[in-house]
Amino acid sequence: MTDPYAIQPSELDQLPDRDPEETAEWQASLDAVAREAGPHRAAYLMRRTLERAEAGGITLPKLLETDYVNTIPTAAEPSAPGDEEMERKITAWNRWNAAAMVTRGSKHGVGGHIATFASAAWLYETGFNHFFKGKEADGSGDQLYIQGHASPGIYARAFLDGRLTEAHLDNFRQEAGGNGLPSYPHPRRLPWLWEFPTVSMGLGPLSAIYQARFNRYLTGRGIKDVSSSHVWAFLGDGEMDEPESTAALALAAREELDNLTFVINCNLQRLDGPVRANFKIVQELEAQFRGAGWNVVKTLWGTAWDELFALDTTGALVRRLRQVPDAQVQTYQTRDAAYIRQDFFGADPALAEMAKLLSDDKILECFHLSRGGHEARKVYAAYKAAVEHKGAPTVILAQTVKGHTLGEGFASKNANHQMKKLTVDEFKTMRDLLELPISDAAFADGVVPYGHPGADAPEVRYLQERRAALGGLAPARRVHPLAPLPAPAEKAFASFDKGSGSQNVATTMAFVRLVKDLVRDKETGRRWVPIVPDEARTFGMESLFPSLGIYSPKGQTYEPVDRDQLMYYKEAKNGQILNEGITEAGSMADFIAASTAYATHGEAMIPFYIFYSMFGWQRTADQMWQLGDQLGRGFLVGATAGRTTLTGEGLQHADGHSPVIAATNPAALTYDPAFAYEIAVIVKDGLRRMYGEAAPGEDQNVFYYLTVYNEPLPQPAKPSGLGIDEGVLKGLYRFNTAESAGLAPVANAPRIQLLGSGTAIHWALEAQKLLAEEWGVAADVWSATSWTELRRDALEADAALLRGEERVPFVRQALQGAEGPVLAVSDYMRQVPDQIAQWVEQDWSSLGADGFGLSDTRDAARRHFGVDAQSIVVAALAQLAKRGEVRATAVKEAREKYGL
Repeated sequence: MTDPYAIQPSELDQLPDRDPEETAEWQASLDAVAREAGPHRAAYLMRRTLERAEAGGITLPKLLETDYVNTIPTAAEPSAPGDEEMERKITAWNRWNAAAMVTRGSKHGVGGHIATFASAAWLYETGFNHFFKGKEADGSGDQLYIQGHASPGIYARAFLDGRLTEAHLDNFRQEAGGNGLPSYPHPRRLPWLWEFPTVSMGLGPLSAIYQARFNRYLTGRGIKDVSSSHVWAFLGDGEMDEPESTAALALAAREELDNLTFVINCNLQRLDGPVRANFKIVQELEAQFRGAGWNVVKTLWGTAWDELFALDTTGALVRRLRQVPDAQVQTYQTRDAAYIRQDFFGADPALAEMAKLLSDDKILECFHLSRGGHEARKVYAAYKAAVEHKGAPTVILAQTVKGHTLGEGFASKNANHQMKKLTVDEFKTMRDLLELPISDAAFADGVVPYGHPGADAPEVRYLQERRAALGGLAPARRVHPLAPLPAPAEKAFASFDKGSGSQNVATTMAFVRLVKDLVRDKETGRRWVPIVPDEARTFGMESLFPSLGIYSPKGQTYEPVDRDQLMYYKEAKNGQILNEGITEAGSMADFIAASTAYATHGEAMIPFYIFYSMFGWQRTADQMWQLGDQLGRGFLVGATAGRTTLTGEGLQHADGHSPVIAATNPAALTYDPAFAYEIAVIVKDGLRRMYGEAAPGEDQNVFYYLTVYNEPLPQPAKPSGLGIDEGVLKGLYRFNTAESAGLAPVANAPRIQLLGSGTAIHWALEAQKLLAEEWGVAADVWSATSWTELRRDALEADAALLRGEERVPFVRQALQGAEGPVLAVSDYMRQVPDQIAQWVEQDWSSLGADGFGLSDTRDAARRHFGVDAQSIVVAALAQLAKRGEVRATAVKEAREKYGL
């Protein structure tokens, strides 16, 4: 007979066995336990032995799953300070008002969610009363990432503490009147309350990890000591399906971010039904987090289960709990005791005997009500364990019931996420369950009343006292009264005015050179946060490695291979560069944390994140929207931009549309500069607007998106004359005329206006020369630094006209009196320049790189898309021929001449 426990040759350990006899004895002992007591007992002993080894510091592979029981047994739970009965009353008021707010709003059809907060109420209340530090605490207080669908409960608590009124609650999801509450945590909509947008699910956990990491960065660099701040992220178990939710778990463990706690509300339901109908989401998450190196605390069962576990002398109960899939657990929540006796306990003879000792009421109490996430003492024990754990982040897996206390019509029902209201009778049942002093008479005309014990009630005083002890109200966002940052020395910007002479310089290099100068500034240099996703060398940033250092909490524990080179790879605990590896999402999360440090920590930081433009907005546009919501400030730089400038890389590297996506974000100021001096003008003004003395009425809560190119080209000197800087910032100025370029053909020659942005202006300049020398056409060339800003200005002018105000769009002012038609060209799809077409009085046409990119030389790619100089000439002649200003045959002749 084959020995079932024999180790197969393919599984032999490669390590030498110095005492085979001792090894055989251990194996024989395990075999004996399995034979005599069964495999379950053997597995139990092995798990306990592994746990003992881990506790003793013996290095072994970690146990990824534990039994489906609480990590902290009841006997080991610490005593929770405070008044639990008072906290129960506070939680009851919050439950009531959250449900009332959504129900009252449902008559307006605005929606809302009730069931999520109902399941998580104790998870929040315990934290608010005992753990979440406010803004007056050491460092910057704690950072709270509130689960978006739980927002009604947070509003209810703010109503109880006096920060919101009934009028606010009645305007939940009705913001147009100016006194409403946003649906979810939106700092831009309610900037005194919310700090972090979280309802684009998956972005909250990702941002929380990088926020905790950025806190360490600030401390390590000596900007501000925020080592006492803790980041709390409240998440749903269904949300963990989002790839962003778990994308950075390894980073958090690798950098030992014990200033971070995830609280995952495991109510076993997502929007349409069970999270893991045929499986167990808690066990899956435990294995995932443990495997990534996190500390895991499971808070699954309430104290009512203690009696059942005490009766489980054979381990049958624990085994059965591991077997039952989540969807069946939900079913138990809605079925009677007889069904549970038969289906759950009847599956094992030992459990059937146990069930005989249990009353129906006891069974229903356990299976309907008693969950670890619904008991203050269980939650307190988990939180205390989390904040005291050192060397790794902690995840708390708290099992709850979705729709808890809302009645049988809500609890654990698949549709409860979409259920927006309770009936009056259901509210009365809920009132009785929560023991709230609300009379039947308060339900006037069938309208559910809000409940408040009074501003001087013991519950309110207790709440306020607890928050005062923890450092002030929470959640809360505060913008500290910061002095404007001093402007960097003019020399850094003015050095670009003279151009590059005979040297060809890519605008990517020009931007990096500008940053190199700015980080040396004595006043503001230390506040720059360079962020790059493992492409620093591509962008010419390796020279920053030794001077600024790459941030690492470990410093540099090795001797770099390039130690003898001038630009060696240097990591440091106080490093300034955040080099994140190949993760645009992680880099954007860095950017969000740094760009909002002015509010989160009262420290103005200046992040610039440089990336392949194709892999910015296209890949992480949702985070850019999150950035706008969170009122972030800084510079996003789309490098190697354009559809034709990145030679050979091909379709997925060829960006012809990032300005289109950027234009959809109201907080993004999008620029496509052509020349180095334009970059200097834009960055200088961005620093003034976001960090310095903003003009009256100017919104500081914006961020800049600059496209820069990898094509080395001549950088001209800044033209002389008035209005150049204004034109650069507003989006358009005349770079030259045919006459100023020395290309004026015969008198009264046909004339055309060529508008180009970014690298395309060089094709326009070449076309200007060809038109003059070969076709007798005079062309003026304009630099369109921002099609988007031109469009926004024009839209504002249109709106002003509807208000009875006379206002002319800047693009129309700039082009006023310009002779001939207008032909616009960029290295992007035609939709980019066409943004302004309706406000241009002259005849309009455009060229662009529409379609997928391709691998080839720059010249071949431009010819393919019809945007090279010769194609511009043909398009210009076609416009002029249509007006009768050149021979109709000229267009055909040009096509043949240039081989188009």
